[in-house]
Amino acid sequence: MNVQQALAFVEQHGVVLVSARGKAPTLTEAIVGAPIKGSWWGHPEGKRIFAVLGEVQEHDDILVCRLLAGKLTLVHRRLWPELAVLAQSGALPAAATARVRQVHSAGGKHVDEETPFPQWLPAEAAKAAAALDPDRARAALRL
Repeated sequence: MNVQQALAFVEQHGVVLVSARGKAPTLTEAIVGAPIKGSWWGHPEGKRIFAVLGEVQEHDDILVCRLLAGKLTLVHRRLWPELAVLAQSGALPAAATARVRQVHSAGGKHVDEETPFPQWLPAEAAKAAAALDPDRARAALRL
């Protein structure tokens, strides 16, 4: 799976876990087309997984957050209004809806930078959220 295919996978499913197992499909396993035992970092295709994940996570249509069980989760732009209606109602904890960006620190480690909701939310998604039913939003996000 290349970057475009990975983006299409996230768009199709709407909510995807980066590497954890849970209520949503896992992108790392979709990239290699098979279950991954242990850490994907040690997988023979680890470098390709890293490259694809990096581009997907930086794409403007993808929100990286900790929506599902506190694990890194990708949410496609088409579901941002649903996420917003639940966040605005208090149905989701603030930590679950913060945008997470992984950056390299001066020491060479990966560090998470978080932008709290709604600072990252585009105005059109906030406007669309106003017309949504929270129960339908919850179902769309598989919560």
